Amino acid sequence: MKALHVIAFVLVIVGGINWGLVGINENYNLVSMLVGSWPVVEQVVYVLVGLSAIYLAATHKGDCRTCSAEATM
Repeated sequence: MKALHVIAFVLVIVGGINWGLVGINENYNLVSMLVGSWPVVEQVVYVLVGLSAIYLAATHKGDCRTCSAEATM
C-alpha cells in the first residue's frame, strides 16, 4: 500500500503544479508539455490524477502522522 500512496501523492503534486501553472497562464500546462503529442496518454494522466486525489482524500487520516489520533504534540 505504501507504493500506491507514494504514486498517488506524486500524481496529486503534479496535478497541483499543473493547476497552478494553468492559473498563472493558460498556455502553461505541465501534463501537455510532458505528453502533449499523445492525447490519449494525457487524458489517462488526468484521470489518474483525479483518482489519486480521491484516494488520498479517503485514506489521508489513516496515513498521515499529524492527523492520526496517536499523534502527540
